[in-house]
Amino acid sequence: MAATLLAAAVKSVAGSESGVARVVNKLPQARTNVSANERWLSLIAGGTVAGLCLSGRTPPLLSTILGTGLIYRAMTGNCVLYQALGVSTADSTRPQSAIAAGHGTRVDHAVIVNRPASEVYEFWRDLENLPRFMTHLVDVDTTTDGRSHWVAKGPLGLKAEWDAEIVTDVPNKLIAWKSLDGADVDTAGSVHFTELPGDHGTEVRVELKYDPPAGKLGTAVAKLVGRSPEEQVKADMRRFKQIMEAGEVPTTQGQPHGQR
Repeated sequence: MAATLLAAAVKSVAGSESGVARVVNKLPQARTNVSANERWLSLIAGGTVAGLCLSGRTPPLLSTILGTGLIYRAMTGNCVLYQALGVSTADSTRPQSAIAAGHGTRVDHAVIVNRPASEVYEFWRDLENLPRFMTHLVDVDTTTDGRSHWVAKGPLGLKAEWDAEIVTDVPNKLIAWKSLDGADVDTAGSVHFTELPGDHGTEVRVELKYDPPAGKLGTAVAKLVGRSPEEQVKADMRRFKQIMEAGEVPTTQGQPHGQR
């Protein structure tokens, strides 16, 4: 499922509990049914139509409708006609995958934490701890059935929300999760804990894959207005290591400075 940038923006501005957000949530899900190549072609075609419209070489109303439809198709990966006919040219999605193969952004990073695997696993297993070191997360609320509700900061001041469930949980070894249908951000992730011999700590390897509103185009926008996903995850994992080893993230705030 590909949530649209427009829906995410509307819910962010109006508030997740507003009447507007409830109406948006009840709309039919805009599923990814357009291949990556078609999305780029739609973007080029939509931009061309918009340029012709601005130059006055095509009828304004027709150009606006056609151009908007093509750009929507490119940004969301959804074709309304395809969805009505049950057609999809997008890559297939495995039953246990939240994101279609070939879609989204994948990030993989590992750190060594000077703590036993059991302690590191226990901290991460409480997903409500994640906003303590993942700065893009505003809040994570968990329930007793392995599900959770996530709120994250997005580019341009937007907020995104989604529900997720834990799909694999091997104590002291592995935690894996994926978002549920209806998410503003399609996401899947896992974290592996490997205890090193000789009391040398635990390797913590996190693998994240997500398809934000507007797909890879949305990722490109995020890179333009802030950190890349790779830089963000590396910084998050540094903070995680600091919290596990020192109990807090070191800061220079309030400390005296030398002569400048």
